[in-house]
Amino acid sequence: MFRLGKWLLLSFLCGLAVPSAHAGFQPPSPDELKMTSEPQAPGAPAIILFRQVDRDDNIHTPHEDNYIRIKILTEEGRKYADVEIPFFKENSDIVNIRARSIRPDGSVKEFDGKVFEKSLVKGRFEGRQERYLAKTFTLPDVEVGSIIEYYYTIDFREYTLFDSHWFLSHELFTKKAAFTLKPFVGGGMYPNYYVRWSWNNLPVGTTPPKEGPRGTIDMEASNIPAFPSEDYMPPPDELKSRVDFIYEEGIVNRDQAKYWKDLGKKRDGQLESFVGKQKEMQQVVAQIVSPADAPEVKLRKIYDRVQQIRNTSFEVEKTEQQQKREKEKPAENVAEVWKRGYGNGVQLTWLFLALARAAGFEAYGCWVSGRNEYFFTPVTMQGEKLNANVVLVKLNGKDLYLDPGGAFTPFGLLEWYETGVSGLKLDRDGGSWIVTTLPLPSESRIEKVAKLTLSDTGELEGQLTITYTGLEAASRRIQERHSDDVARKKYLEDSAISEIAAAGEAELTNKPDWANSETPLVAEFKLKVPGWISNAGSRAMIPAAMFTAGERTTFEHTNRVHPIYFQFPHEKVDDITIQLPPGWRVSSIPKSQEKDAHVINYQMKVEADPSSLHLTRKVSIDIMMLQAKYYPALRDFFEIVRTGDGEQIMLQPGEVHAGTN
Repeated sequence: MFRLGKWLLLSFLCGLAVPSAHAGFQPPSPDELKMTSEPQAPGAPAIILFRQVDRDDNIHTPHEDNYIRIKILTEEGRKYADVEIPFFKENSDIVNIRARSIRPDGSVKEFDGKVFEKSLVKGRFEGRQERYLAKTFTLPDVEVGSIIEYYYTIDFREYTLFDSHWFLSHELFTKKAAFTLKPFVGGGMYPNYYVRWSWNNLPVGTTPPKEGPRGTIDMEASNIPAFPSEDYMPPPDELKSRVDFIYEEGIVNRDQAKYWKDLGKKRDGQLESFVGKQKEMQQVVAQIVSPADAPEVKLRKIYDRVQQIRNTSFEVEKTEQQQKREKEKPAENVAEVWKRGYGNGVQLTWLFLALARAAGFEAYGCWVSGRNEYFFTPVTMQGEKLNANVVLVKLNGKDLYLDPGGAFTPFGLLEWYETGVSGLKLDRDGGSWIVTTLPLPSESRIEKVAKLTLSDTGELEGQLTITYTGLEAASRRIQERHSDDVARKKYLEDSAISEIAAAGEAELTNKPDWANSETPLVAEFKLKVPGWISNAGSRAMIPAAMFTAGERTTFEHTNRVHPIYFQFPHEKVDDITIQLPPGWRVSSIPKSQEKDAHVINYQMKVEADPSSLHLTRKVSIDIMMLQAKYYPALRDFFEIVRTGDGEQIMLQPGEVHAGTN
């Protein structure tokens, strides 16, 4: 109710696009048939010759017709014959699929096979769990030089007002693309809604969209560069060439300051109507806190109590039929949420706000812009991008941002995508801009403590304890919240062994606490790693670092296109003790390593006594975003890390010599 009743359609749906489904296939030209390469995309496995997107946002049968024609240029490019069209089951479906392949000689093979539906991922979105699916099919007899083409229609749920997008960027170079939108004109359930548009990173030479003679909005584009995917990149949709269409109620005011002031007043009114049950909330607070409690203790007790309430945003989504049978009306205020004993994440965060105020705290409701899909700027005047709610509390003279509606989020932290972002602190005058805090690396930590014994045959065996804290713990609890004990056990064991650059076994021996957001997530293992030593003549060697397999290829590529993006500051700490076999001694150890690049820090140290080794390692990352121009320095830093991790400890075996690796 606080998000203006809109559904955001994620950009994945436009990544593969098509001509009106009613237009049929478009014949290729002789030049397209004989094409063997594209000068503007040298070495490309395939290119998009043409794609068209025709969207109709009418309220009763909103839909989008898509057409795409792809030229296969290399053997690798044949993979594009396996087509995958993603969509969200809750608000859309893929229909009218037609496909065919054209051989280099011009002969045509119509697709008459089966279209399958598979599950991709499930994610929380707008207070719901949504099923992310895909329609898949494979075009037969596709060879180098072939052209494949297909079209389909995305049918959206009726009576839903969408924010429309055109995504020009694709993983393949696009020679030509055409886009049309028939916008929704206010009426019916939305009598006063109007559309405007903004654009981002349009290709060079592309004219922005304009209104056509038939009431449509039109645009054409040519020579759209391929969109590369890189590790640790910002949300892809934020970087892609795109046009956003924004539906808003009332006459769109082009004055930016007035726009946000009006929106702030409106949302503040909605919020105060929802939380304005002070007498009832004071009675609830009396059940939760004691008058003698210190302020922070009171706030923690309220926070913990709210997090104990059933949070429907993190449950498995009910079917539409189940929801209709229950005839459940949304809670109208915080008193109803408390009485019901459940609510979605937005409602629970506002309940916390009401309780904090009832306990005497100065507290404000804030709408912030989550950075998991887009980065926010007030310039575009898109109120729907303020899509996550948090509470600002004044505690001991400091600003504290809290979001108990984010399941498993510890007190004092926010969900990762709510950190370090802009938002509106609401008040009756229209609010003011704030920026949420970014946590310290030490607040989100992975610590591995191992006590191991090295056998004279080169096998490591012993106990390993991995402790996840802060957002590292929260992200794993959210990811595995619907898994059973068997699946969670396998997840933790696989995670542990994947960090070791050798085959090994990790058996979970405890029962981690998956439910409590305030306690670290602690996993204890019985660890066994054979063949950990290698021979060097009469001596043996073991690496100075152990849990580094996941970082060995980090930032190893020479070039970088996109900025470097870490979801949140974090650190990894390893503390390993290795008991040596009887009669063995240490010949040499590498020098200690420490590299401080201000926002990134690396430390590695090896200590030895006559019978054991003590290995410590720490990597701390205190940054969210780094521009691509700084990538060479970042790459050099991680090369130092790899070099340090690759240092060897020299051992002198006793009478029984080490095995070979």
